[in-house]
Amino acid sequence: MNARERFLAVMNFEPADRTLKWEFGYWGGALRRWYAEGLPRRRGIPDDWEYGRSVSGEAAAWAPGFDSTRDDDVHTLLGLDTGLQRVPMRNLFCPVFTEEIVEEHGDWMVRRDEDGVLRREPKDRSSLPQFVGWPVHNRDDWERLKAERLQPRLADRWVVDSSQWLEQARQRDYPLAIGGGQGFFGTPRALLGLENLLLAYYDDPQFLLDINNDLANFWIALYDQVLALIDVDLALIWEDMCYKAGPLISPALFRTFLLPYYQRLTAFFREHGIKVILVDTDGNCTSLLPLFIEGGVTGLYPFEVNAGMDVVAVRQAFPHLQILGGIDKLQLAAGPAAIDAELAARVPALLRSGGYIPYVDHLVPPDVSWDNFRYYRQRLNEMIAA
Repeated sequence: MNARERFLAVMNFEPADRTLKWEFGYWGGALRRWYAEGLPRRRGIPDDWEYGRSVSGEAAAWAPGFDSTRDDDVHTLLGLDTGLQRVPMRNLFCPVFTEEIVEEHGDWMVRRDEDGVLRREPKDRSSLPQFVGWPVHNRDDWERLKAERLQPRLADRWVVDSSQWLEQARQRDYPLAIGGGQGFFGTPRALLGLENLLLAYYDDPQFLLDINNDLANFWIALYDQVLALIDVDLALIWEDMCYKAGPLISPALFRTFLLPYYQRLTAFFREHGIKVILVDTDGNCTSLLPLFIEGGVTGLYPFEVNAGMDVVAVRQAFPHLQILGGIDKLQLAAGPAAIDAELAARVPALLRSGGYIPYVDHLVPPDVSWDNFRYYRQRLNEMIAA
């Protein structure tokens, strides 16, 4: 079986020769450490790729044509499977905002990213940024942004030569995704800022309902044009709407402000033959799982262990949910005994249940040595092959 066939079989709980050998990704600093510790550098990563900048693995929503990089060296040496790709187009702003450094002070800076968000962060991106400014402050800003940057003209949104890419993608052996870095919480948060969004649920609820209605209309209009050109294998939605102790909004707010738009978008996907609809959210999303499922979502990732996400317990509660990830990244730094215990506690039961692709529960950090990561991945490969 090739990676596409294997992915579809596993996600549909159908017989397959095995599950996929994928990873989510790595900090740039992790790969730099591993090159120094013996990982052969064949393709490498760009010299200016910062310590804290992500390097995509096989399971990440990577697309050609963007300013991103995908690992090839770990992939090749450890025999991992061909990774998924997503349709190489801009799913939100077009044109994007001009990236620029707004302030510079010693070892930190404030920069505007392509989504119009101001980020205060170290120049080497070695820690998480502080978000200090956003593109939408009121309804007039939103209407202006829609008119200028949210028109669903597909021809303007490709980041590659579309005719060449479509010809290649129709012959693909990898899973192809539509969607990626947007959702009905994640996108309003990036538009307004977290605190402003949370206040608006109470102070201006109609504004948020209008934003999500506009986003649903926009994505359906845009994706309909894509799906007239090519079939895809899965849809991706990004939220990152939970912290360690639970979600940033209550299930009641989710039901009011997100659920109707999830149901519209996922119904559209199903009408176009897309059976796998995955949500990427960090943190503890346990209380939202029933609502995601009610909204038409079929699976989630990456199930962060230190936020209390236990994939064995999730599988027991939701036997038909597709589960990706769920292996504690912190145990990789602790050495072989801890790695063996972590894998034994989670992987065999989930592999038996089906619908599971095991990998680390987010980017692998730089405190994991090359010896430890290689040991972990070889042991996991053996379990998958058994």
